[in-house]
Amino acid sequence: MDAELARPAPPPALPPIARLARTLAGAGRRLRRQHKAMAGGAIVLLFVLAAVFAPWLAPYGPTQQNFADAMQGPSWAHPMGTDSFGQDILARTLYGARSALWIGFASVALGLVAGVAVGLLAGLRGGRVEWALMRVVDGLLAFPELIMAMAFMAVLGLGMGNVILALALSFVGPFARTVRADVLQVKARPFIEAARLMGVPEREVILRHVLPNVAAPILVQAGMRISIAILLASGLSFLGLGVVPPTPDWGLMIAEGRGFVAMAPWMSGMPGLALATLLVGLNLLAEGLSDTLDPRTGGTHA
Repeated sequence: MDAELARPAPPPALPPIARLARTLAGAGRRLRRQHKAMAGGAIVLLFVLAAVFAPWLAPYGPTQQNFADAMQGPSWAHPMGTDSFGQDILARTLYGARSALWIGFASVALGLVAGVAVGLLAGLRGGRVEWALMRVVDGLLAFPELIMAMAFMAVLGLGMGNVILALALSFVGPFARTVRADVLQVKARPFIEAARLMGVPEREVILRHVLPNVAAPILVQAGMRISIAILLASGLSFLGLGVVPPTPDWGLMIAEGRGFVAMAPWMSGMPGLALATLLVGLNLLAEGLSDTLDPRTGGTHA
């Protein structure tokens, strides 16, 4: 009896936020040991810094025109040359990084929130609710993401805000399908049934048991979707369905320079090189996240 009284009490359970923070901290330590992930993170960080400090790094304003310097090649005055309006391509490329990163992160964040909500509701409720929600998701997944984004842009209109909303809507389906599949697996585990038999409220079951067990695949897919969002946004702008001129945008810059490829290849080449480099960095980082957070995939997602 005395031994039982002397036995130390078990440590209190950590709140969901603390447990998630501890899991992410451990994943961060494992991620730092992956060279390709660190290389990708360095590339992404470089573009983030370039976007943040664009007003100080750009030698000219992004919309400043000087027709006397139109279509000049790379020089000390214009390291990446100028376009047909005499605008400095380096300045527009730096400010274009702002547009690309903002569209990528904002659209994925909105699509993630909506997709997680739909996937959780479908996986936990089941029955007719699941059937109805998944039929809507199937409709969203029936078309390629670029076609879906073009359709939404035709309804919403042009502009950066509408590009973000259109891409977010096209990402709801993939996020919802992934979350629903993982929720169905977690819901069948014994500790979920035990928690419900003990009278744990549904909200606590979701926050303490369901979400922490489906967080890794969600984060992996979010890392992948950022690069897809940036590529789709550039494609929409290239087709004239995205960002409106004179806003600096890489897809728009590539489209403006395609008619001068033989005379001034730097007009399309420089923003195209920036876009390709950022996509490589994001893909390397996403592959590292896949290996670290979701070992079952083995990096195949990226």
